[in-house]
Amino acid sequence: MPEFISTNIENGVGRIRLNRPEKRNALKRAFIEELNDAVAQMEAEESLRVLLLEAEGKVFCAGMDLGEMQERASSPDGKSEWLKDSEVYCTLLSRLFTLPVPTVAVLSGPALAGGVGMVLACDIVIASDNVFLMLPEPMRGITAAMVTPLLVHRAGAGSANYMLLSGERVNAGACLRMGIFHDVTAQEELAARRDSLVDSILTGSRSALAITKKHVLRLSAPSMLDMLKDSMTVSAEARETDDAREGLAAFLEKRNPNWQENKG
Repeated sequence: MPEFISTNIENGVGRIRLNRPEKRNALKRAFIEELNDAVAQMEAEESLRVLLLEAEGKVFCAGMDLGEMQERASSPDGKSEWLKDSEVYCTLLSRLFTLPVPTVAVLSGPALAGGVGMVLACDIVIASDNVFLMLPEPMRGITAAMVTPLLVHRAGAGSANYMLLSGERVNAGACLRMGIFHDVTAQEELAARRDSLVDSILTGSRSALAITKKHVLRLSAPSMLDMLKDSMTVSAEARETDDAREGLAAFLEKRNPNWQENKG
C-alpha cells in the first residue's frame, strides 16, 4: 500500500492525492517514487480519460523534504544521491507532462519549490483564491533548476525571472494573469469548479484529446524532455556547493544563512 499518496479511478476520472499533510506534503524520494508508480499505473488504464492531482491538508506541496536533503549533504556520496533524487523527480515531471490524457492540478493550498514543478507539469491548473506559489530555492543556497524549463514554457522568461529570482510569494490572481493558473475560485467553490471542468473534458473523445495534447506539445515544447534531463545535472551540482549546505542547515536550524560572500 502506498504510504504517501491515495489513488482511485472511477468513470474515467483518475485521482492522485498527496497524503503527507503532517509534513506539508514535502517530497521524499520514496514519495516521488510512489507518485511515479501511480502515474504509470494510471497511464496503463485503458478507461482513463482525465487525471486529477490533488492534496490533503492546508498545503498542496512544500517542495522537497529539506531534512532528507540535509542527510544527503552529510553523506560521503551526496552528489550521487542528489542526482538520483533529481532523476526520479525528472521522471515524474516528464510523465505528467506527456501523459496522453488531460491532467488537472487542483490547488486548495500553496505550492512551493518542487511542488510548483508538479503543478506546472499539468495541462490545466485551477486554484482557490487563498493559494500562492513560491520558489524559495535561492534562500536555501540552491536552484529551482528542474522547475525552470516548465515555468518558462508556461509563463515566459519575464515571469520566470521574477519568480525564480525574487523568492516572493505569487498570489493566485498574479498566477492567473501569468497564465500559470487557468481559473481561480473561492475555496468553497473549488470542488464544484473541478467537477464542472472534468465534465467538460469528458465530452471530448479520448483519441481526439490525446492527439490534441501531443500536437500542442510538439508545437510548443518539442525539446522539453531534453531540457528536463539537462536540468537534473544543474540541480545536483547546485546542491553540492558550500552555500547549499549552509542554506539547508540555516533553514533547519531556523536562523539566517551566512553566505560565502558575506564572510570577512
